[in-house]
Amino acid sequence: MTVLKIVAMEPPAGGTVLHLEGQIIGPWVDELRRTCEGLMGNGAIALDLAHVSFVERRGLDLLRALAVRGVRLRRCSPFVAEQLKAST
Repeated sequence: MTVLKIVAMEPPAGGTVLHLEGQIIGPWVDELRRTCEGLMGNGAIALDLAHVSFVERRGLDLLRALAVRGVRLRRCSPFVAEQLKAST
C-alpha cells in the first residue's frame, strides 16, 4: 500500500511547514485536506513537495485550491511541477 508521510515542522519565522513524502493519491488526498484545514488560521502554511513522487487528479485539485487560499507550494520535483502545469 502506498502511503503519504506528513511531518509538521514549525520554523523559527512562525507558521507551519508540512514535509510530504510519497504519493498524494486515494485516501491521502482527504488526509492532507484535513491536516491543512486543521492548521488554517494558525499562521502561514507551506507544503514541501520535494519528496512527493506522484499526485492524482484530486490531489492536484486540492493543491491548487490550497494555493489559492495562501498555502505555499515549495520544492516541487520537476515531475510534480509538470503535473501541476498540465492540470490547469
